[in-house]
Amino acid sequence: MATLPFMSFVVMLLLFSTQISSDTDIITQFHSLHDGTTNTLVNGTFELGFFSPGSSTNRYVGIWFKNIPIKTVVWVANRDHPISDKSGILSINKEGNLVLFSKNGTTHWSTNITTKSSTSSFIARLLGTGNLVLNDEKENNGYDVYLWQSFDYPTDTFLPGMKVGWNLTSGLNRRLTAWNNWDDPSSGQITYGLIRSDIPETKIQNGSLVLYRSGPYNGLRFGATQKLKHVPLFILNFFYKKDEYYFTYQPRNQSILSRFVINQTVSALQVLKWTEGKQRWMLHSNIPRDECDNYNRCSSFGICGMMGKSSTCECLSGFTPKSPQNWKVKDRSEGCVRSENWSCREKNKDGFIKFQNMKVPNTKISWINRSMTLEKCKTKCWENCSCTAYANSNIIEDGSGCILWFSDLLDLRQLPDSGQDLYVRSHTSEIANRDGSRKMVAVVTSTTSLIIVMLLLFTILFCWRRKVKSKSREEIGIMKTTIKKSEGEQEDMELPSFDFGRIAFATNDFSKNNKLGEGGFGPVYRGTLPDGQDIAVKRLSHSSKQGTKEFKNEVIFCSKLQHRNLVKVLGFCIEEEEKLLIYEYMPNKSLDFFLFDSSRSKFLDWSKRFDIIGGIARGILYLHQDSRLRVIHRDLKAGNILLDNDMSPKIADFGLARMCGGDQIQGNTDIVVGTYGYMAPEYAIDGIFSIKSDVYSFGILLLEIISGKKNKGLSYSNHNYNLVSHAWRLWKECIPMEFMDTCLEEGSYISSEVLRCIHIGLLCVQHHPNDRPTMTSVLVMLTSENTLPHPKEPIFLIEKVSDGKESTSGHEMYNLTNEESRSILEPR
Repeated sequence: MATLPFMSFVVMLLLFSTQISSDTDIITQFHSLHDGTTNTLVNGTFELGFFSPGSSTNRYVGIWFKNIPIKTVVWVANRDHPISDKSGILSINKEGNLVLFSKNGTTHWSTNITTKSSTSSFIARLLGTGNLVLNDEKENNGYDVYLWQSFDYPTDTFLPGMKVGWNLTSGLNRRLTAWNNWDDPSSGQITYGLIRSDIPETKIQNGSLVLYRSGPYNGLRFGATQKLKHVPLFILNFFYKKDEYYFTYQPRNQSILSRFVINQTVSALQVLKWTEGKQRWMLHSNIPRDECDNYNRCSSFGICGMMGKSSTCECLSGFTPKSPQNWKVKDRSEGCVRSENWSCREKNKDGFIKFQNMKVPNTKISWINRSMTLEKCKTKCWENCSCTAYANSNIIEDGSGCILWFSDLLDLRQLPDSGQDLYVRSHTSEIANRDGSRKMVAVVTSTTSLIIVMLLLFTILFCWRRKVKSKSREEIGIMKTTIKKSEGEQEDMELPSFDFGRIAFATNDFSKNNKLGEGGFGPVYRGTLPDGQDIAVKRLSHSSKQGTKEFKNEVIFCSKLQHRNLVKVLGFCIEEEEKLLIYEYMPNKSLDFFLFDSSRSKFLDWSKRFDIIGGIARGILYLHQDSRLRVIHRDLKAGNILLDNDMSPKIADFGLARMCGGDQIQGNTDIVVGTYGYMAPEYAIDGIFSIKSDVYSFGILLLEIISGKKNKGLSYSNHNYNLVSHAWRLWKECIPMEFMDTCLEEGSYISSEVLRCIHIGLLCVQHHPNDRPTMTSVLVMLTSENTLPHPKEPIFLIEKVSDGKESTSGHEMYNLTNEESRSILEPR
C-alpha cells in the first residue's frame, strides 16, 4: 500500500449508504464523521455522533436511541479521553482503524487493531442492533467477519444480542463499567461481568470489593435468580465453550426497547424498559434485589433469608456462631463454625445434610466435573477431607454434573420456590438430630393443622349463623341480589356493590373526556377510584331495550367466573334507573383496536400474537370445561378481547352467554343473537348453539389474528371471498403463508408455527360441529407438534339484505364503533 500522509487519507465528507441486512436490521455505513458540521449518523433505532452529557461541555462520540425524547446513550468511544471543543473528527485511517482525533492532531481514541489487508477498502457501519462495526469491504465479502465491533467493548449498557463474558483465546473480557456520574461517562468503580473460572458466575464489584454474586449457571438460570411466577420479559442464553463463555439476552417482545445498565449511584444493575404511554424508562428489576443479595451477608456457613423486607441470618445445621455475643447484636462478620469435630472419613462419623432451595456458595475454591453423577460426586467429596459440600452443576430434570466446595462456605441464601439442593458435610449425630427434628416437626405440624382446621370450621359456622341473622347489606359490605333468570328459576350473585355517587365522582360525572366507547349496551367510561385504582364503567343506556337482561346475565356470570384470561369485574351498581358494571381497566383497549389498524398492528409481532391466541384458548377452555359452570359465550370476537398492560388477552362481555348443565354441551334459541362474521352456521341458520359454536368463533378470531384482516366485508382480487374462503383457497393452492399479515416481516416469525395456526383455524371453522375440535384439543395442537387431521372445505357465509327484523348484540366494551350483530345469513 502506498504511504500517504494521514490527513490526506481522511475522507472529510461524510459518506452514507443504507442497506437491509439478513436479520432485517437497518444498517448505515460511513467513512468519516466531523463534529460541528455533520455530527450524527442514524439508522432505524440508533444514532451515532458527538454529544455532551448533562451539563458538561466535553465532547464524546457515542451511540444512543434515536426515536425516544430522552437522550439515552448506550455506548461511548472516548469515555476516558474527552475532547474539550467541537473540533473532533471520527475517521478511518490507512491502517484500517477507526480513530477519533481533534484538529490539533491529538488522538483521543482508536480501535487499535492490526490488519493484514493489502487494500484500503475499510468501512464502518452502524447496525440496527446498536453495534458499531468495522469491515474490510473486499476481503470480508458480505460483511461476515468484523475486524472490530463496539459490542466487544461495552461501556455501562448491555443491549439485546450483546455478549457479557470472556474470550479465552484473546483474553477479551466483555464487562460493563458504570459512568462516574450523569455528567461524566468516564469509567467508574462499579463493574458487572463474568468471573474467569471453570465455574463462571456474574459479579458486581466496587473495585476489587464484591457487592453481589449471581451463583453459577445451573442449566436454567444463574443460581441467585428467583423463579418468576409470570412469563419473564427476557430470554437469557448462556454459552460455555472451550475457548469462550458468555451470556446474551433477548426480549420476548421485540418491539419493546430494553437495556441493562450498571449504575454507579446505586451500585446496582438495573433492568429498564421503555414505556411509550408514559414516555419514560421504567425500572423492571434491580440487582441486588434485597438485603440477602448483598454479598456474604451472613459470613462463613451462615444462611441469609428474607422476612418481609428485612434479612435474617442463621447458621447451617451443625454450626454455631463463632462469636455468640456479636451474633446477638447482629454482627455476623465472624460467621459460624462447626459445633462438633470428627475424624475425617471415619465410618459412621461424618455424612451430608441436604439443604433445599439454596443459592450455592462462592465458587472461588471449588472443583467441577460436568458429567459426574450425584452419587459419585458424594463419594468424591467424602473421600477428600477438605471437601465441605457438593451439589449438581446442572439441575435440569434429575440433575447432572458435580461441584465440590473446599474450605468455608460463603454467600449462602435461601430462595423460595427456586435455588437447588446443597449437601453440606456434617457429623452423623447432627444428621440424626436433624432427622429426628423433622419427624417431630411433622407430628407437631399435623396436630397444629388439625386444630387450625377445627377452629376454622367453627369460625365459618359462627360467621354463617351471624350472616343468616343479619339483614343489613351495609354491615356485610356485600350486595346480594336475587335475579329471576326465568319463571321458577333463581340465581344468586355476590359482587361488591358501589354507590352511584362514588362512580359518578370517579368518572368526572361520566364526562365525554372519560368515554372509552359505546356499544348496543351503552357507553363505557374510564374512572379512577379514591385509592388510585383505574376502572372501566359500563353504563346501561336508558334507551336500550335489550340491555337489562344482558346486564343481569353478565353480573351473574362474572360473580362466579375467575380466570387470568377473563376480564375481572370489580362490582356493580343498581340505583333506581341506573345500572353499572365496574371492570378492571384495560389500558390497551381491545384486540381489534390494534389488529385492524395498519399502524397499530405493527405493535403485534408474531410472538405476541401467538401468546394472545394461547391466552384466548385457555380462557375459552375454562368456560367450557374447567369452571364450576359450563358456559357458552356466544359472542366471541376481536372487540370482546381486552388487552392488559402486558398485552395479555382477557375475554369480556358475557351479556349473551348461556350456562349449561354439567353434561349439557348445546342448547337452542328462537332468537339468534351474536356478531355477524363470528357465528357458526348451525347457530346462524337453526339457532343451535354449543361449545362447538364457540370453537367456530375462536377459529375466525385465530384467522383474523394471523391475517390482520376482518372476516366481515372482505373482497380479494376479483372474487367475493370472505376471510375463511380466502384462507381455504390459499391452503388448497399450497401458498398458505400469503395469508399472513403483511406487516409481519420475514424472519420475525417461525413459519411452522404460523402454518400450524392456519391449519388449526381451518379445523375450527368446519361446517359440521362434530368435525371441529374441542378447546382441549386446540390447546394440545397449539403446544405440540403432533400431526393434525386434514380440514374439509368450510362453509362460507355471506350477508343477506336486511329486512329490518334481525337481532343485534353490539356489545363493544372498548370499541369506538358500534359493530352491531346480524343474524340473517345464507350459505354458499
